Amino acid sequence: MSRDLYERAVAISERAYAPYSKYLVGAAVRTRDGTVFEGVNVENAAYPLGVCAEKSALVKAVSEGYRPGDFEAIGITASPCGGCRQWLHEFRLERATYLYDGELVTRAVAELLPDTWDL
Repeated sequence: MSRDLYERAVAISERAYAPYSKYLVGAAVRTRDGTVFEGVNVENAAYPLGVCAEKSALVKAVSEGYRPGDFEAIGITASPCGGCRQWLHEFRLERATYLYDGELVTRAVAELLPDTWDL
């Protein structure tokens, strides 16, 4: 289990920008070389324009040169939405640790989105 990533996600979640929902989400993604990138959710008054914490962390890593297949695991303070599950699949993460029904769980990303698709 990636408890360390989850704990980093909890710590970074305090930096989230969620003035509308007040729901602060953090994520910490680890690359295969051990580098960790953190991200938070950022809301916008035009609801669909917000960014999830998982995407925020992955975008930060991509901006530093990481690509699909370079990632190992992610810790998230909430269960990932469907769109983020596709992102985790596309970037080929192996596992995700997150809080689900008050319990910390680790799942293979393939379990989170069983009918994935690739272009």
